[in-house]
Amino acid sequence: MSPAPSSSSRRSLSGRLHGHFIGTYGLLALTVLLFLVFSLVLPDTFPTRDNVSSILSNQSIPAVLALGATIPIASGKFDLSLGYGLGLAHVLVLYLIVEAGWPWPLACLTVILGGTLAGAVNGVVVEFARIDSFIATLGTGSMMYAVTGWITDGSRIVPGPDGLPAAFTGLYDSRFLGLPLPAFYVLGLVVVLWLVLERLPFGRYLYVIGSNPRAAKIIGIPTHRYCVYAFAGSGTVVGFAGVLLAAQQQIGNPSVGLDYLLPAFVGVLLGSTTIKPGRANALGTLVAVTVLAVGLAGIGQLGAEFWATPLFNGGTLLIAVGLAGYSARRRLRPDTTATGRPPANQPAAAAGDEGGGAP
Repeated sequence: MSPAPSSSSRRSLSGRLHGHFIGTYGLLALTVLLFLVFSLVLPDTFPTRDNVSSILSNQSIPAVLALGATIPIASGKFDLSLGYGLGLAHVLVLYLIVEAGWPWPLACLTVILGGTLAGAVNGVVVEFARIDSFIATLGTGSMMYAVTGWITDGSRIVPGPDGLPAAFTGLYDSRFLGLPLPAFYVLGLVVVLWLVLERLPFGRYLYVIGSNPRAAKIIGIPTHRYCVYAFAGSGTVVGFAGVLLAAQQQIGNPSVGLDYLLPAFVGVLLGSTTIKPGRANALGTLVAVTVLAVGLAGIGQLGAEFWATPLFNGGTLLIAVGLAGYSARRRLRPDTTATGRPPANQPAAAAGDEGGGAP
């Protein structure tokens, strides 16, 4: 007969299960809690259908951009050109429709394919020129901003008296099943990324590359190629987000894209602490964007000043990075009993103290 587990072992198991539950579903629970709190404080305005529709509509573009940023982050890379690319894409699609007279479907397709190409260029610069992704994408993003200024000559692109085609603006303004259509774009993109990252070899390769590039090369994964694919996928999503932004604003503003950069990274990094703690994942990003949307909508209705939004985003980013690092350390930390000693079937050296072992 096997010996009964000791009380310390049971406490250790209970603590691990509790920590796993909090790490996986804690942010989702926080979203529900925030919604309930704001609903109690603002019963006439917050828990209404109009407010929910407004949140879904206003946060759709940041959500799409955050999902695009999830792809290269899964491979351990950062794409700081997202905001610049978004600004260029939305200006370019309006330029093609308003100034060049292109049919709007062709203009949208061209911009999305252009986003794919720009993302692939980012990947090539990072992987084959061996430039750190922070520096490389900051440089290419600055070049995108220069192209945006060249196209607009520093001024806005304003449609003529007839305005933009109704079918084009309907990409953002339409409703489906009583909800804003962009919300369904976000859900569709989440499903696609979840399938790609969690169920297909492509996603598994990206996670291996992101966790240990050297091991990925040893087992035969073409790391350079898959990282280029990751940046190209991100660029495709950014191009699509630019089309939505153009349909929303209906005026080409050369500087608007940078406002979306910080919220996108806050969503991805905060999302990496939930659902699949320790790694960027589509469902986690969706939950993170939701809790940010609820929080911003609530403090906005409470009469917060204009500076509250960047303060909220910046503070949440710091918390997200801290939680992501803590989650990663917890995943790498070996199991111990309540006494702090490693279990009997684990060598003492694996316990990992300050002088060596797992971080």
